[in-house]
Order: sequence, then structure tokens, then C-alpha cells
Amino acid sequence: MSQTVDRALSILPLLAEGPADLGRVADRLGVHKSTALRLLRTLHEHGLVYRQSDQRYRLGARLFALAQEAMENLDVREIAHPHLIRLNEICGHTVHLAVYEEGEVLYIDKVDSRYPVRMYSRIGRPVAITVAAVAKLLLADLPAPERRAVAEKLDYPLYTARSTPGPAAFLTELATVREQGWATDLGGHEESINCVAAPIRGADGRVVAAMSVSAPNVVVTADELLTLLPLVRRTADAISGEYSGRTPVPTPDRDTA
Repeated sequence: MSQTVDRALSILPLLAEGPADLGRVADRLGVHKSTALRLLRTLHEHGLVYRQSDQRYRLGARLFALAQEAMENLDVREIAHPHLIRLNEICGHTVHLAVYEEGEVLYIDKVDSRYPVRMYSRIGRPVAITVAAVAKLLLADLPAPERRAVAEKLDYPLYTARSTPGPAAFLTELATVREQGWATDLGGHEESINCVAAPIRGADGRVVAAMSVSAPNVVVTADELLTLLPLVRRTADAISGEYSGRTPVPTPDRDTA
């Protein structure tokens, strides 16, 4: 039974390359055509493959529907949380997870610093969208016209002397963030708080969430916090791998930090 299941599942990656006839399927599986046909018929009955008018087979619509349903039911917070905890155990600083929803960037998870000085951010609250590192990553991934439209309608409060002053500067920074694949907030929201962030990507490569490490100057300097960027990016890659179903990337530990 396990061999039959294995052979049936092996057909799907083959058809992902493009339509294939019975002979090609049989050759790829190393089985007789009658065996390959039996497997294809079973997959066809379940809507996972479709036989075209030219007698070649392709992936069926049901497979795409299942994939879409699975993606919609994935909870990025549930997947990310153990990784965020592990990162917090390594560095000791506050770790955030954020998403972009209906024009706002919201924190959906937080692991508090182990140091006495704590941040007042709260799960479910919107972030300062024009300065927060997680917001820059999420907005930088938007298509250019949407990115421009969002930037032009935002307000630009001058929280500090390092705050983003307006849409032109914001778009320039988003372009940089998009190219380099990470973001910072070095005193842009609060003079004493610095932050580094990395994107979490889905199977299609789009940014679905962003995670960050933040710390006050009294604990670490901005330069010291920036040394954690490789660790933050590796953690984000580990979450991305698990979320998208790719080969898992091990969560960093103290030995690789």
C-alpha cells in the first residue's frame, strides 16, 4: 500500500513540470503502463489530475483548490511562535511578529525582553507605520503602484529627528528595504529604541509577515543590535521554510548565533 501511495504521489511533481502522456508517466515511475493508468485514474477520480483531449494528463483543479485552502488556514503566528521564543532565549531582547491588514501593520505576537527595561508595544495594536522596521518590510513588498498610493496617503508624524519626513523619503527607504531584504528602525519612533527586522515569505515568495528584535540603548547600542541581523534573518528563513512547506531551515541556536 505504501509503495502504491508513493508512486501516486510521485506523479504530481512530474505533472507540475507540464502535461505528460501515459508512456512518460510509466517511464518516470518505472512501472508498466497498466499500473500507471490505474494510478492516474485514481488521481483523476479525486480531481488531482485531469486528462486532456490530447490524452495527456495535467494537474487537476482540485489540487489547486486544496493548496489554496491549506494556505488560507495556515496560522503564521502559530508556526512562528516557537522560533520567536528560541530567538528571545538566545538574544534576550523583545521579539515581535507583525502583518499588514487593511491598511495597518499590526503586531500579532510578542515575546518580552528578559531585561528590566520593557517595551510598551501590545499584540493587536497598530505600529508606527512610517518608521517601524516591520512596516517597512511589509509595505516594501507591495507592487509599486500600491506602494506609492499607500505612501502618499499616510501621515508622517515626526516622532524624533530620525523619523521619516514624507512620502518621497519613505518610498526611497522602501526601495532600499526591498532590495536588501531587511529593515531597521534606529531611533525613528523613540530615540532610545532600536530595531532590526526580517521578512517571512510564503511559497510564492511574497512577504506574509515580518519579525523583529528591538532593544533600548541602555541595554545595547544600535551597532551592537545590528550584529544580530544575521541571526534574525536566519530565524525568519526558518519560519518561512516551515510556513511555505519548503525544506525546513533549522532554527538558529547559541552555537550558530
